Amino acid sequence: MRIVILLLLGLCGVSARAACPASLDFSVRPLLGKEPVHLCDEYAGKVVLVVNTASKCGFTPQYEGLEALYRELAPRGFVVLGFPSNDFGGQEPGSEAQIGEFCRSTYGVQFPMFEKTVVHGEDAHPFYRHLIAATGKSPKWNFYKYLIDRDGQIVRVFSSMTAPSSGKLRDAIEALL
Repeated sequence: MRIVILLLLGLCGVSARAACPASLDFSVRPLLGKEPVHLCDEYAGKVVLVVNTASKCGFTPQYEGLEALYRELAPRGFVVLGFPSNDFGGQEPGSEAQIGEFCRSTYGVQFPMFEKTVVHGEDAHPFYRHLIAATGKSPKWNFYKYLIDRDGQIVRVFSSMTAPSSGKLRDAIEALL
């Protein structure tokens, strides 16, 4: 069905990007990548959990649960997007190479990770500024979560205290799949 819609849009002279939901209409460089990817091109039509991460935080073990959710639910159209950030307590001081190695070797992270990102305040990345403006909620700490539905609507925000294994997070994701 999505292919038919995209073909029809193309025949009408409307680009697929024009149909991109505002919440995903951003380009971000993958961790260790050279070229930015357009989030809409990669993740439109999926249920997306956006998480600001840090390697030296009390919540860092959430990587394990995020990866478990991703591996289990990816075949059904779910993705976790990780955004390392040094905004809270200087808990992500490493280089991108160090972050990538830590995530892979310690937690086996395979879900998409992006460049080190400012996630709150005046210097926040435009993607995070949009998430904050749309929800009225700025990340309070590392591992703050925004849940986006298949249509690109930001439907829920979860605090850092909400573990990936929590019933309320899991139920919210399942309801969108």
